[in-house]
Amino acid sequence: PPCYTDGVGAVARGKKGISGQKTEVQYLKPGERSGHDIAVTVDVDAGVAIEDVGCTSHVIDKTFATPENMRVKLSSLDSIPNKDFVLRYKVAGKKVKSALVTHRDKRGGFFSLMLYPPENLSYLKRAPMEMIFVLDCSGSMSGKPIAKAKEAIKRGLKKLGKDDTFQVIRFSNNASQFGPNPVPATGANIRKAIRYVDNLHGSGGTMMIEGIKAALDFAHDPGRFRLVSFMTDGYIGNEVEILAAVHKRLGASRIFSFGVGSSVNRYLLDRMAKLGKGAVAYIGLDDSSGQIVDLFYERISHPALTDINIDWGNMQVTDVYPNRVRDLFVGRPVILTGRFKGQSKTTIRVSGKVGDLTQEIAIPVNLDDSASTHSGIACVWARKRIEILANQAAYDNNPDLPGQIKQVALEYSLMSAYTAFIAVDSSRQTTGDHGVTVAVPVPVPDGVRYDTTVQN
Repeated sequence: PPCYTDGVGAVARGKKGISGQKTEVQYLKPGERSGHDIAVTVDVDAGVAIEDVGCTSHVIDKTFATPENMRVKLSSLDSIPNKDFVLRYKVAGKKVKSALVTHRDKRGGFFSLMLYPPENLSYLKRAPMEMIFVLDCSGSMSGKPIAKAKEAIKRGLKKLGKDDTFQVIRFSNNASQFGPNPVPATGANIRKAIRYVDNLHGSGGTMMIEGIKAALDFAHDPGRFRLVSFMTDGYIGNEVEILAAVHKRLGASRIFSFGVGSSVNRYLLDRMAKLGKGAVAYIGLDDSSGQIVDLFYERISHPALTDINIDWGNMQVTDVYPNRVRDLFVGRPVILTGRFKGQSKTTIRVSGKVGDLTQEIAIPVNLDDSASTHSGIACVWARKRIEILANQAAYDNNPDLPGQIKQVALEYSLMSAYTAFIAVDSSRQTTGDHGVTVAVPVPVPDGVRYDTTVQN
């Protein structure tokens, strides 16, 4: 997606940067077409029965091999590469579901353990919250994206309870807020906040660091669970600085990222949520903001399983990620990936609390059946290791981290901050000994206004 770098301005249409090199891609003007279309095929092995499938971003064709396995293809009628491909599938039922997928090759054994929450836990009591809404009001959010974000915030304000408090913060070139401190969620305060949100609009740059400081630096009420909801497209160029600020200032807060738009900075939003011990959700331009906010409140209000502990039995596991198991919320599965040794039958036991009660889930495992049918599990583990190392690099000056990331990326043929894929067109023709570099324009993301985001 287009990115804003502090002190530079909006995205250029192929202008040269400070160093003299072309640092920005060229963007097609409205009405122009590149002619480069895409094809997407996704094979899904959920481990448990898939109950529902949907794609609000594109038209898809789907087929099922078994209740747990399906193949999804992008329809030939929907192949312009100007927005994210978003596939959603549902496996939730009335109770916690679990699945273990394994793979073994010459590098050793790999596994993924998945815990799926129930679809409804509204009968559980919710604790008081301190809700902080943070809205990106930069130029790239102008139009449909900021309208969607404002809808989501207003829906969230109306769902607050009498024991909750809230704050609304906006940022672009700078940050400002609804009030000096969080206020009680009374009817009068909520109506004032809705009027405040209605008057916000998108313009200027994206100084997200100011929004981070404003949201995380003021005193926390220990009697309430603080949740910080960022509504943004994430179009910035200083992700490392943002992630370092989240790590430094987080405290007892939990960050929930909402990516708003058709082509958002998922790298930034995913890592903000993970560093912030929260979760991420995406609001497409054709999605229902109200439905997504309702699911968000249901998710945070009623944990499906807390204080999770795992007894691996006779399974010899190492390098399990994430390092700390998060709570299991509605709509947010817990997925662990790691390495294992040995061949035996055992039982993995997952225990935790549902309200005041302790629950245990037993998962039978036969490691002798670790055939090569799930070869992608090795890359899933490697991606997670790269992610953990990259998160650490955001706040740790350890000089060995880049080398460790590069080593994993090269061994498993993955893209990282230090490795890249090189595409070679076998049919290209050039004169002389060297090729000619050609800047290929790409579409502006669907729903993003060209006039407020791209400089000619």
